Amino acid sequence: MRSKLAKVLHLVGGRPMILYAIELAQSVTKGGKGNIALVTGHQAEKIKDVITEYDVVPVVQTRRLGTGHAVAQAQPLFQAGEEWRKRRFLILSGDTPLLTQSTVRRMLAHHDAERATVTILTAHLQRPDGYGRIVRGRDGYIWRIMEDKDATSAERRISEINAGTYIVEGDFLFPALTQLKPGNAQKEYYLTDIVSVAVGRGKRVAAYPADDAVEALGINTRNELAEAERLMRARIRDRLMAAGVTFLAPETSFVDADVRIGRDSVIHPHTTLEGRTTIGEDCVIRSHSRIAESVLRGGVTVLDSCIIEGARLEESCVIGPFARLRPGTIIGRAARVGNFVELKKTELGVGAKANHLSYLGDAQIGKRVNIGAGTITCNYDGINKHQTVIGDDVFIGSDVSLVAPVRIGRGAIIGAGSVVTDDVPAEALALGRARQVLKSGGAKIWRQKIGQKSSRGKP
Repeated sequence: MRSKLAKVLHLVGGRPMILYAIELAQSVTKGGKGNIALVTGHQAEKIKDVITEYDVVPVVQTRRLGTGHAVAQAQPLFQAGEEWRKRRFLILSGDTPLLTQSTVRRMLAHHDAERATVTILTAHLQRPDGYGRIVRGRDGYIWRIMEDKDATSAERRISEINAGTYIVEGDFLFPALTQLKPGNAQKEYYLTDIVSVAVGRGKRVAAYPADDAVEALGINTRNELAEAERLMRARIRDRLMAAGVTFLAPETSFVDADVRIGRDSVIHPHTTLEGRTTIGEDCVIRSHSRIAESVLRGGVTVLDSCIIEGARLEESCVIGPFARLRPGTIIGRAARVGNFVELKKTELGVGAKANHLSYLGDAQIGKRVNIGAGTITCNYDGINKHQTVIGDDVFIGSDVSLVAPVRIGRGAIIGAGSVVTDDVPAEALALGRARQVLKSGGAKIWRQKIGQKSSRGKP
């Protein structure tokens, strides 16, 4: 990967790829604490930080001696009492985010039908380089798995590969791990060698070929990461379209795995929807907009080239074009935020409007308020942030500076160009600008002075 970051922390579909394996494990196990172990090594603490919401037990492999050695680190967790002998164990890789629940459930059923001791998920690839090859016996069952670095030229021509997912009977797994030897090019304890142990004991080793080979895609390079990203995002869009969402140019929209979108919403080309964003029904998201960790209620329209982060938009409001909503912003029902308007930690009330060229930060703005073009809340004094409170039905003229902390009472009017430093009572008219001065003939005198200075500069 050529990265400072542990491989399983790289993002696929907007989330660390390890989370796909954890959620898959949770979906096919009975649940309960102690049923899922996560074996980590490099950057174990960073991995632990991203799994705090999940009921899994982290186990650290302090010495990285191979996949068999990694599984053995979970043995103390599962071997309390004798129940483990009656269990079957599902072993997943942290770098196969495209593996699906349906495939694993079919694999479990196949394991039972075959009465196998070990069942391995396999796939047929046109280019199997880098994967362990499945070597079958005359009876069609797996005889051994040969890692790519240890394979002969004949074995490398085998197209069936080990996808890194195993089902193993409990009474066999941990005893078999004690028999692994590091007799390979890597000098590691390979989990794949339990196949040879099982065959040597006369146990049945079954294979379940994946219906779709992409589920076997393991990520070891940036190219493979990009391919997994492409495939995952296509799945996400397909799922949303099947639920009633319209994408006008699906391949140009980037939607994270945790995004939820209501039916009859329309997503225009070149949009990015990130994190746990939720978009209601009948919304329109136009081109070149990015929405992250936000909630949009039904009927919201986001026009072109907007950035929305950590905000909540109530029903039927309109945003943009070229607007920015920063974290903590709440836009009320049927409110409007227009072009080149930025809001931060501000609540804009029902039916309020800020249509042009404004900055509104740390503000509480009431219902039906009009914010004129060029209005700013001066919320930062160089040390602390201060709040501006604007009551219902207030009219703020263009190019007004509201120096916080300040309160504007209900129904007040603020004249254009004002600098407001004191509270304004309800229904008052406030003017806070310098008086206009007129000098008759002053323009002509000014031009004459300019002309004299220009003539002095000529040769």
